[in-house]
Amino acid sequence: MWIELHCHTDASRDCLMRPATMIEACRRRGLDRLAVTDHNTTAGAMRMQAQWPGVVIVGEEIATTDGELLAYFVKEEVPRGLSPEETIRRLRAQGAVISVAHPFDRLRHGAWQEPDLVRIAPLVDAVEVFNARCIFAEDNARALRFAHDHKMPGSVGSDAHTYGEIGQAALGGDDFGSPQALLRALAGGQARTRLSPVYIHFASTYAKWAKRLRGRLTGKRG
Repeated sequence: MWIELHCHTDASRDCLMRPATMIEACRRRGLDRLAVTDHNTTAGAMRMQAQWPGVVIVGEEIATTDGELLAYFVKEEVPRGLSPEETIRRLRAQGAVISVAHPFDRLRHGAWQEPDLVRIAPLVDAVEVFNARCIFAEDNARALRFAHDHKMPGSVGSDAHTYGEIGQAALGGDDFGSPQALLRALAGGQARTRLSPVYIHFASTYAKWAKRLRGRLTGKRG
């Protein structure tokens, strides 16, 4: 089985992807599971899981005060802006699996300073060692070295914001139906990875502006 561990829907402010078309893209690319990790919300993921329970895992990409975390099998949304330790505490209370998103991507607002990552490393399950949206390959390589040095499993993800990105990075394993199964796959699964082209970042920028404009127009009508 193959799983996409990092993707967004139109519930994220920088994405326009619609759920049904995402599921079609998964099937075309041989993905069995899709972890939906919208920015600071589980609303889109929960709606998708209700419609495709055998495919969708509820996740969340959460902005903490020090960097972004990825969580899987989330039952209750965790708000942004908390300390990493408090965010992790709330996720552990609901049995979630936790990874660190694109830790050393020099162009991301949600990247981590290495001392902060060292501090929380014992508290999380994995580090994202490959993010298909990283422009500089060295940033992924640095994350891989960190995981190796700290004896941590590595997660991989497309960080998909457009349909063509889905499945650029996927994790293979025997089963992904539970947190325990995902942890086993993170520890010993097979990864397939490919970097996305640089131009896909413009799609995220377009999505932000399109939603902003739509909100203004809707506001004027009201």
